[in-house]
Amino acid sequence: MENQYNGNKSGQYFHIKPDNLNCAQAILKGYQKEFNITDQEIEDYRAWGGGRATAGICGALFSAEKLLSQAGKAGITEEFKSIVGEIQCIEIKKKKVACIDCVRIAEDLMEKKLK
Repeated sequence: MENQYNGNKSGQYFHIKPDNLNCAQAILKGYQKEFNITDQEIEDYRAWGGGRATAGICGALFSAEKLLSQAGKAGITEEFKSIVGEIQCIEIKKKKVACIDCVRIAEDLMEKKLK
């Protein structure tokens, strides 16, 4: 998949030391100021990365959907699926789509909804 997605807010936090944030956490961290997210809430989302989010969906998608819901905006699941081909982490990994790409795609789709 050609990477045409920036994910500048969230992508810069994904698997970067010292915090080593997962996909679900990286989305929250990227939007921490805009959504008034606490460091503890970001830490709590460590449990949702790596395919452990509800129904096994991608953690980045899971967090993006949560934030969009809080903002009263429509979700991005269908758009995400049309780009990535799947929404469940295990299936995404079978397609060899990198997690950082999922973070960037989720963020870019979310940005469009928030404008």
